[in-house]
Amino acid sequence: MTPSASDASSSSSSATQPWLAALWRRCITLFPLKLVGNTVATLGFFPLYFWIMKNAGQAWVLPLTPIDRLIAFWPALLPVYLSLWGYIALPVLLAKDKRELLGFSFGCAAMTVLALLVFWFMPTAIPNFAVEAAPGTSLQFLKMVDSAGNAFPSLHVSFSVFACVMLARQLRDVGAPVWLRVVNAAWAAGIVYSTMAVRQHVLIDVLGGLALGVALGVVTRQRGPVLAPAQQARPA
Repeated sequence: MTPSASDASSSSSSATQPWLAALWRRCITLFPLKLVGNTVATLGFFPLYFWIMKNAGQAWVLPLTPIDRLIAFWPALLPVYLSLWGYIALPVLLAKDKRELLGFSFGCAAMTVLALLVFWFMPTAIPNFAVEAAPGTSLQFLKMVDSAGNAFPSLHVSFSVFACVMLARQLRDVGAPVWLRVVNAAWAAGIVYSTMAVRQHVLIDVLGGLALGVALGVVTRQRGPVLAPAQQARPA
C-alpha cells in the first residue's frame, strides 16, 4: 500500500520531534529559578561594572593594530552587539539540571570577577574614536553610558564565547541539526565582530576576552561519571 501524503508528513514531523522535545524539556526545567537567577545576576552586574569604570583611576589607552584599522565603523551592527544579553540567557534557559545551570553560572561569575580585578588594578581604555552618532540614537546612548573604559579583557567577548561553547554542548547533547549549531557559532562570531565594528573594543581586548571565554569553557566542561571499582571489574 502506498503511503499517503499525510502519513509522510507525520513521519517527517516525528523525525524532527526528538531534539525539539528535548529542548522544550530543558526550557521548562527549573524555569522559575532560571528566570529569577538570570535577572538578578544581570541587574547586579551593571552597578559594579560602572562603579569600577568611574573609580579605577587613570586608564592606559590600548594601541591600535593593523586589523583595527581595517575594520570599518558599522553602526548597523549595534543590534547584534546588544543581542548578547539575549544570547547569554540561552544556556541558562537550556540547562538540563542544577549541575549544568551551576556550571554556567560559575563560569560567568568567575569571568566577571577576573575581569573586574583586571579593570581595577590595570585599567585600560580604547582610543578616542571619532564616531558620529546622531543625537537621540541608541548608539549615542551607548557611547554616553558605556564609555571607553574597562576595555581589556572584553567581557562582551568573554560572555559570548563562553555562551557559544555551552550552547554547542547543549545542542550536541539533544542531537540538534547542523544548521542550528552553525547559527549558534555565527551569532557568537557576529557579536565578537560587532564589538570592534561599533568601536567599543579593539583587537587586543577582543583577544583577551576570547582567551578568557575559552578558558572558562574548558574549566567548566562536565565530565562523565567515573565508574566505581566494583563496576569496572569484569567477572572472570
